[in-house]
Parts: sequence; structure tokens; C-alpha cells
Amino acid sequence: MTGILLATGYIALLLYLMRRMPFFTQVPGLRVRTVALLFLLKVIAGTGLWAVYSYAYPDRSMADIFKYFDDSKVMYDALWTAPMDFLRMLTGIGNDSPHFTEKYYLVMNNWVRRFETNVYNDSHTMIRFNAVLRLLSFGHYHVHTVFASFLSTAGLAALFRAFAPLVIGMRRGLMLAVFAWPSALFWASGPLKESLLLLGMGFFLLGAIGPFDRGRLMRTALAFAFGLAVMLVVKFYVLLCLIPGLLGWWWVRQRPGRVALKFLTVHVVLIVLALGIGRLVPERDVLYMLAMKQSDFLGMAQEVQSGSVLQVPLLEPTIRSFVLHVPIAVHLALISPFEVAAKGPLTLAAALENMFVLGLPLLALVYRRRWPAMDQPSVLLALSFIILLTLLIGWTVPVVGAIVRYRVPMLPFIGLLSLLLIDHSRAPRWLKSMLQS
Repeated sequence: MTGILLATGYIALLLYLMRRMPFFTQVPGLRVRTVALLFLLKVIAGTGLWAVYSYAYPDRSMADIFKYFDDSKVMYDALWTAPMDFLRMLTGIGNDSPHFTEKYYLVMNNWVRRFETNVYNDSHTMIRFNAVLRLLSFGHYHVHTVFASFLSTAGLAALFRAFAPLVIGMRRGLMLAVFAWPSALFWASGPLKESLLLLGMGFFLLGAIGPFDRGRLMRTALAFAFGLAVMLVVKFYVLLCLIPGLLGWWWVRQRPGRVALKFLTVHVVLIVLALGIGRLVPERDVLYMLAMKQSDFLGMAQEVQSGSVLQVPLLEPTIRSFVLHVPIAVHLALISPFEVAAKGPLTLAAALENMFVLGLPLLALVYRRRWPAMDQPSVLLALSFIILLTLLIGWTVPVVGAIVRYRVPMLPFIGLLSLLLIDHSRAPRWLKSMLQS
């Protein structure tokens, strides 16, 4: 009961602050009341996420929403017994020693990965995030849900502001494209990586492609730097999938013309560069790391007897193997939710959402604009990110439940792409009423 009362108090405080923060009150085409309702809806969804992992899947050691929360207690307790140890673990400065490993990290269950790689362990970020929240929650889980929901709501609001200049006159459609995806509502409303990922991606893109105003240059730079910092420590591979499209988008914005050629050039150069680094520095071989990621994921899925694991051929760290696995990757990332629809309520919901994931772009193509009339750089930006993240997920993740979560950052781009493609003059009246302001 204490936790519920504390969470309710924080909800009231955050709603009060939202009504007085220009970031929320001055979003063009978006009322602060709408954002506040979204925040409340996310709190409800986050509570539902807690209920699912408390009652439907009660093994606490296997639930991501509790893994980092429980481990954060070890770090938080150090604040009262060894404050300097707490600060070193929180900042990552001077914490790489046997003292910290034996006294803290081996006590945690998720600080050290079972399948360790050279890639930054973003579980550290989530444990630190929950340890900081314990200063406000005093160990009550539902407070963590409230703040995670608030941060992801802020990230989605930033994403709406970034996309708004690209689809002028389609406020309703953009609201649906950014805020209405069930997976984002469910998985990004608890103390999971997806909540921080949406926060970082929203502010990063607001700084990168949002409306430019010389009078607010400092705010734009701060938004970009903040979002970049968050994405670097939370699923930074999403950032890597964004970079090629952003570089092409910036290049065309600065020097218009030959849009497709410039995007193709950027992608080819970056791919060749990534493969070249792997040849020079074997421990940074992208193909090897992705192949190992797939193998590790298969091993963990079989160990925990995941109900939505799909048997797929193992990748080899060669260009030929990855090219041959492209159809399999696309099938896993975009089609596989249909295959497990009958295994439970969550998989059924994922399959229903997948109808919109595939159906919205197809509907937009039916009523598409002519290519010269499109915002070509923005179309290719969205398409680049969708393709790269689709391939990355499909190559490495053979578990449908995880695929649905990992696609969360891609969903707003699918909505954006659909809005960029559709032609108002060709669309039927019912569709116009849903999209236009």
C-alpha cells in the first residue's frame, strides 16, 4: 500500500510539472492534455506489465522488469555502507577491481553476462538507472514504473516534435504513428531498456532533424548530446542503424540533388568501412560479433525453454552467409509474429499489431505520391533505418517474443514512412479524416 501511495504522489507531481514545462506545453499540434493522458495510459500499461510478470510468468529471476530492479539493491545498499563504492559503481570510474567484483558484482545476477563480448553491457546502465530511482522509490517497484513511463513519454513527445516538420498537415496521423503502437505502449512503460531507448532516440532525433532555430541552437545541441549519450549506453546498435540514413539526409539537405545516389554512397562507404575494421582488428569484426550474438541467443532461448523460439540456420562470419540469410532475417523480423499467434494472449496481440506493421506501408503505397513529389530524403531516412534494424534483428534474434520488443524503436518510423508516402488527394475520405489535422 505504501508503494501505491508513493507512486500516486509522484504521478500527481509529474502531471503538475508537465503542465508547466514548455517542452510539453509548446509542442506544435499536440495539446499538453493529450501528452498527460498518454503518460497515464503508459503507467497503466506498465502496471499491466508488472502484473504479467508477477502472475502469468512468476519466475522473478527470468523477468527483465525485476532483474535490474533486484540487482540495483546491491548497488543502492552500498550508498549507506560504503558511499564511495556506490559512486564508483554509479559512474564506472575506478570500479574495475577484485574488490567490486567479489563484494558486489558477483552478488548480482545480471552485471556479468553469461555470454560476454566486447560490446558494452547495457545491463549496467539499467542497474544504475534503477539504483538512482531507489533514492526516490525507497525500494517500491511501482515508483520505477511511474518514472520509466514519464521518461518514455518525454522521448515520444520529442520524437513527435522531430517528425512534425516532415509531415505538415497530418497531426492526427503523426499522433497515431508515434504514440499508438501497442508494443511501445506495453514494453516501454516499465523499467526496461526500451523506456530509456525511446527517451534517447527522441531527443537525439529532435536535435538531429528537428526544426532548426538559430535562437535555440544551444537547446538543439543539448537535446542532440543528451540523446546521443543515452543511446550510446542503451542498445547503441539502434544508433548505428540510424547513422547511415542520417548522414544521407544531412548531405542531401545541405546539397540537394541525386538523392538516391548520395544515400547509396553513404551506405556502401560505411559498410565497407565496418568490414575493413573487422579485418584490421579481429576482435571488432562485425560479422563475427553478429554470428556469436545469434548463437548465444539460441543457447539462452533453449536453456530457458522459450515458447516462441524458432529454429534457424546458424550464421557464419562471412559476407556470403549473411547475404544468404537476408530472406530468413526479413521473415523473422516481419512475418514470424503470425506463426506464434496461437501460443498465448501476448503472441496474439503481437500478431494483430503485425498486421498494421505490414499493412500501413502497403496501404500508403496504394495511395502513394509520385516519387518527385515526395520528401525523398526523409523517405530514404525512414526506409534505411527500417531495413537496417530489420536485418540486424532478423540475423541475431530467433525468439519472437524478443523480436517484438526489439522492433519497438522501428515502429514510429514505419508510421512516418507511411505518412510520407501517402497522397492526400488520392486517399479516400475516411483515411483523410484519420490523418489530417
